This record gives sequence, structure tokens and C-alpha cells, in this order.
Amino acid sequence: MLEKPAFDERLIHTCLRDNYDLPLSQLTFLPLGADPNTAVYRAVSGSAAYFVKLRSGNFDESAVAVPRFLSDLGIREIIPPRRTAAGHLWAELEGYRLILYPFVESRDAYQVEWTVALWRGFGAALRRIHDAALPPALAGFVRRETFAPRWRGRLAELLDLAAAAEFDDPAAAAMAALLNRRRREIQELIDHAGRLGEGLRSKSGHFVLCHSDLHAGNLVLDADGRLFIVDWDQPILAPRERDLMYPGGAQGFRGHAPADEERLFYDGYGPVAVDWPAVAYYRCERVVEDLAVFAEQLLLSEEGGEDRPQAVRYARSNFEPGGPIERAYAALAGEANHGE
Repeated sequence: MLEKPAFDERLIHTCLRDNYDLPLSQLTFLPLGADPNTAVYRAVSGSAAYFVKLRSGNFDESAVAVPRFLSDLGIREIIPPRRTAAGHLWAELEGYRLILYPFVESRDAYQVEWTVALWRGFGAALRRIHDAALPPALAGFVRRETFAPRWRGRLAELLDLAAAAEFDDPAAAAMAALLNRRRREIQELIDHAGRLGEGLRSKSGHFVLCHSDLHAGNLVLDADGRLFIVDWDQPILAPRERDLMYPGGAQGFRGHAPADEERLFYDGYGPVAVDWPAVAYYRCERVVEDLAVFAEQLLLSEEGGEDRPQAVRYARSNFEPGGPIERAYAALAGEANHGE
């Protein structure tokens, strides 16, 4: 969220004091992220700084339970949520869930050119996550992959809306124009994702714990160059390709060509038989979901302020040369074969 929500910040002070025994001396809104349902702040109590996340809408408990478990398992690339005085992983606050983390001064992978060591370190860390065995109680409420057609159907509906309606809002008009101009390509992408998804649904592949959203914004480096994997809002039990789609997938990383991203990542990840049609499915499905989410945000609402033009920019970036759509088709064509 780029714009500060219309929210009485004194409630955050009270919530942190009552639930975490943290009297604040400073609270600063941070204009970060593309999720309009999430607002984040930097809070200071005494000499310590904290990262405060306010989450509205649907809330998945695994978003806090999974990173806490992985951190307790000894995976140091995870920043775990802090428990309340009562032992909970979040606090309730006026329709929001408040989640508290230690504050790590960091830069994300959009801002930093990734080195060979970082790609290998990322691969090694993700392998440990994929190999982690969740206890049954935790695994029972982590969502499971179903290859559902939800976003494909929704995007098809929004394509029709963009073609039939007129929009006065500049961001909505720009989004509608993009969907109309790229309609044929988008429909082909929907068709590819549907065909690949049906093929995966009919297979009985092995599911592992996946982060599911490993774009460059969710991998950060602290001041000492240590890597952290953040934003565990959507963990899922799925084929490992759910996460393996990101290296080489035009997901915002800087410094290496896609083939080199894949090669260096798998140097750290280790030997694995990658199902490249599954990678292609997840890359196609990711673009479909992104376009549907941005189109919903812009065509069905006038809310969002500064988030609206950013949503248009993100949507357009999928169609750029070397962008996510091109990399999805590269996997589909079998051009990617690292890691086998």
C-alpha cells in the first residue's frame, strides 16, 4: 500500500502497548508493496525498532505460523513474527490483524544487483524450506494446490468488461486499453494455463511447502548483506515448481540473464528433476492472476490513490520484451533445462 490508510494511529500505539508491552516513541508509515489490503509501519520502542504489518480482509493463519516454524527450525533466512504477551502470533485491531516483526534495515532485489553468492544462497535456503516437514497440525491448515481455474475465469470476465464499458478514471481507462490491445495474447495465455493446469491436476506429484510469491521484492538484504525471504502471506503445499518458476522468470532480479539466474540458483538448490511444463504453468498462471487482480482493482473500484497508476505499470510490465510472458513461453518451449 502506497498511501497511508485512513486509520487512527493511536490505536496502533495502544495495541502494541497492551498486547506486546511496547510503549512507542515513534510510528512511521512506510509506502511499500502492491497489496492494497496491507499497510506497514516502522515502530520504535526504547532503542529497538519493529516492523508492523496491518492486514485487512481475509487472513490466513499459516502466513504467520509457517515462518515462525521455519525460523524455529533454524532457517536463518526467515524473519519470524514476534509473539504477543499471551503467546499469539498476531493481535486483533479494529478489523485488522496486527503482526509484529523485528525491523531489518534492508534493500530488496529490485534495488540490488544479485551476485553469484546470493543466487546460490537463495537456492540453498529454498531447498531447506522445500525439504522441511511440517507437523501435521500445521500442515492441516496450510492451503493445498488445486490448479483451480478461478483467475482464468475472472480475467476472461474482465476482458469482456474492458471491451464493453467506458472508464473516466485515467488508471481504469489505461488498464482497459491494455486489456483490449492485448486481448488475443491474454486469451492465448489463459488457454495455455488451462491446458497445463489440467495436465498437472491429473498427475499425482509430490507436494512441498512453497512460499508462492518469490519475486524480487520479497528477497531482501540487510546492511551486512545477509539474505532474508519475507512476506509469507500465501504459503501453500504444491509442486516445488510453484517456487522454481521465479529464477529465470523475469521477476525483477537484476544482474544476470535468465539462463544464468537459473544456473546459479540450481548450483545452490542442488540436483532436482524440474518439471518444466509445471514451471510454464505457474509462470502463465502468475501473469493471469496479476492481470486479473490489477483489473479488478482498477475497473471495479476508484479506490487506491497512488496504488492505481502503479498497478497499471505492473500490468504493462508483463508484456515487455524479456518479461514474464516471454519467460513463460520459454519454459513451455523447453528452453530452460537447468537443474536436471
